[in-house]
Amino acid sequence: MRKPETIEQLYLDFDGFFASVEQQARPALRGKPVGVIPMTGVTKNTCIIACSKEAKARGLGNVMQIDEARAICPELVLVSQSPDLYRRAHATLLSEITAVLPIDAVKSIDELTCKLDRAAVADPDAVAERIKARIAAHVGPYITCSIGMAANRQLAKIACKVNKPGGTTIWRPEDLPGPLLERPLSDVPGVGPRMETRLAKAGIVSMADLWATQPKQMRKLWGSVTGERLWYALHGYEIKAMPSKRAMYGHGRVLPPSHRSLDKAYECARLLLVKAARRMRRDGYYAGQLWIWMSIRGGNYSDATPLHQAHDDNACLAGLTRLWSRARQILKPGERIFRMGAVLAELTPASERQLDWLLNDDRQRRKWESIQAAMDRLNARYASTIVTQGIWSPPPGGYAGGKISYTRIPKTEDFW
Repeated sequence: MRKPETIEQLYLDFDGFFASVEQQARPALRGKPVGVIPMTGVTKNTCIIACSKEAKARGLGNVMQIDEARAICPELVLVSQSPDLYRRAHATLLSEITAVLPIDAVKSIDELTCKLDRAAVADPDAVAERIKARIAAHVGPYITCSIGMAANRQLAKIACKVNKPGGTTIWRPEDLPGPLLERPLSDVPGVGPRMETRLAKAGIVSMADLWATQPKQMRKLWGSVTGERLWYALHGYEIKAMPSKRAMYGHGRVLPPSHRSLDKAYECARLLLVKAARRMRRDGYYAGQLWIWMSIRGGNYSDATPLHQAHDDNACLAGLTRLWSRARQILKPGERIFRMGAVLAELTPASERQLDWLLNDDRQRRKWESIQAAMDRLNARYASTIVTQGIWSPPPGGYAGGKISYTRIPKTEDFW
């Protein structure tokens, strides 16, 4: 394990990314408190998924209910999300940053890291200003970013939060732990409200308390090696990222009022499942399980069914039909469904696929997989959903299956 003697990592976080992209694209929004909401026409029983720096300055925050936000800021301007616009802005911004410094890893739609070269280590402030100036000149001045630099990625990410929005913070190894100890525990990656509660029970209520722990104690508190790795990261060691493995493909959706019945929710579930299956096929995986979940009044409902290593729409939709049939028997007549999702799990790479010996030579199965391949080629040729199996009825609000979470950046195909 290596302990760098100088700064090596840059962490960049765009400020209020969704809202700032909206302001850059739509001049009428500039300088106003803006809140981005999930879908067009739905402003009740939903929340703000992103807000501009003007809104944050008035006390608003992400994942705030609209009624609460308007009570604090009556002049709040609500705009529905534009995922394809954010995707295109993201790609453009990456191109501009790469012109200054190679990107090491894209962590989310609005966060990335770069390894500092020798010139950047010698004059980090100049590099940060070049990145910001290039974004302002070639993309627009309303999309701003905060930058942190430190010996490793975790420390750089914490430093990045110090002078938001638009600031640059540099923590050299010789400066630590001083400035780190001034930060709240919530700035540490992976420390949310539940973890703060657990740490408090162990007598750890400040960053200084966390710094004073030992590696094995951190492992015990986190319940895994993640805690020990975090201890070394906070103490300035370079920790290589653990390899990740794809666990599932899925989509969820808040349903508009017109689609909160079982019948209408089923139409949405079909569309979301097909889009998840498309992503899975593009990445070369097969699924062994399908499960659905629904948020209903007073609770939640979920169910799962095996798929026997499938990836074609026919097999996936047959599984959905089974699950929905069971849901109709269990849920009350007229049950209102507010949110729902479909998830393909128990993934197997195509190169490692092993079928049940009775299914391996199933002619019907092979026929549907051949049909699916032809459908995918046709849709890809026209860059649109030209042919589907059964109904294709997108719900109001747009962008079903193409929404952006902060950890997944959709591709062009997700918007077909």
